[in-house]
Amino acid sequence: MPDKIKIKPLSVNDCWQGRRFKTKAYNDYEKELFYLLPKKLKIPKGKKLKLRIWWGFSSKASDIDNPVKPLLDILQKKYGFNDKSIYQMVVEKEDVGKGEEYIIFIFDVLPVVYIGKSSYKMDKARLSFKNITLVNLPKNFGKLK
Repeated sequence: MPDKIKIKPLSVNDCWQGRRFKTKAYNDYEKELFYLLPKKLKIPKGKKLKLRIWWGFSSKASDIDNPVKPLLDILQKKYGFNDKSIYQMVVEKEDVGKGEEYIIFIFDVLPVVYIGKSSYKMDKARLSFKNITLVNLPKNFGKLK
């Protein structure tokens, strides 16, 4: 196991001083994503969640982590859950051509394991799969753990 670094992680909310305002690009993105997302998505409350995200970027300079927070904020707003329920996240990116950009996301309930004298039970449920645009899936789709 890697060394544990003893420091409190800094929230993005604590990175800047003063008030931040949403840009026109963010507002446009939010409206378009709201339209493209499924109307209903049931995300269980009180469960520990795993979120898997795949990005298709047309720019090789795109950072894998930059779109995570806007996506989470929009998903929370659309589906009324709190992202503090996400205990695990797997994020991957793929280089694609201009106009072929995409987002894929899957919510899973983290496995609950009960170990007794002779019992073992695992409860796992897939909650959602959404391919925002029609694209070919990444070569390694479904091979993530």
